[in-house]
Amino acid sequence: MKRYISWLAIACMTAAAGLAQAGEPPAGIPEGMGALPSTVPVPADNPMSAAKTELGKQLYLDPVLSKSGHISCNSCHNLGTWGVDNQARSIGHKWQRGGRNAPTSFNAAFWSAQFWDGRAPQLEDQAKGPPMNPVEMADDSEEQLITRLQAAGYTPLFEQVFGKNSLNFDNMAKAIGAFERTLITPDAPFDLYVRGEGDISAAAKRGMRKVADIGCTACHSGPLFTNNTFQQFNYGSDDGRKSVTGNADDDHYFRVQSWRNVAMTAPYFHDGAVKTLPEAVRIMAKVQLDTILSDADVVDIVAFLETLTGTPPQVTYPVFPRPAGHALNWQD
Repeated sequence: MKRYISWLAIACMTAAAGLAQAGEPPAGIPEGMGALPSTVPVPADNPMSAAKTELGKQLYLDPVLSKSGHISCNSCHNLGTWGVDNQARSIGHKWQRGGRNAPTSFNAAFWSAQFWDGRAPQLEDQAKGPPMNPVEMADDSEEQLITRLQAAGYTPLFEQVFGKNSLNFDNMAKAIGAFERTLITPDAPFDLYVRGEGDISAAAKRGMRKVADIGCTACHSGPLFTNNTFQQFNYGSDDGRKSVTGNADDDHYFRVQSWRNVAMTAPYFHDGAVKTLPEAVRIMAKVQLDTILSDADVVDIVAFLETLTGTPPQVTYPVFPRPAGHALNWQD
């Protein structure tokens, strides 16, 4: 089992301890619900540092990772729009559309696996996928991408973080993973409410109780509002985790998505076919719980889900390394 550490744990715990004195938690909160954790799990083989997260930020935002020079991680997981692109399926190389809706990169560090089908165990594994995907960034090989990073001038930045001769595919992924661990969204209205520092509307409180009463929180549980498992969702034609495992028993199984910031990440579901949150609430209740919600219940549940919108990270756009006097070797 991998050993984990927490970056800036002392500072975050100290801040949280000070906030906890501000008020008493209210009564009536369903079991397990709570504020978003203040620290994320960090792999022991990829410790955090300011220089590494800065490098990861540059790589996340830089289209140099793509064969065409047009597509970055941020193209599909836009930091200015809550870590998504608000497309049903994202646009990739040569205007191709991806096969699934792009999940948000916000709070992704808390998930037990990445992608809808869980094929990437950690953020570092996820970061290696899009550059080599012919529909997304479409690089022909890892070597092609590393050559372009060298030509762009990234070598000294990698050596500052990882040491000599360290510009390689694995370290690229480690830097991006480190940056993504900073993309958490604390202090949602619900977080303030459960810490006794604020209030939410009467409708939101009814919605909070309703999702527990009808069974939504069997899967969307705990402070993360996901139990980080795979559950069957018999909706659409996508075979889900079966495409990874080849196991027929995994047909239409997907990783349970978090409700954190869900009001800001439309459209919904793995195919992005559902445009509005009320419609998504109705479909989930019917398909997963065989429950038909009243209009009033939908309004209340949406009001509660809206209280889970946290404070987005503030990211300063960097200046990317580039050679003077000539362009990089972009390809069609």
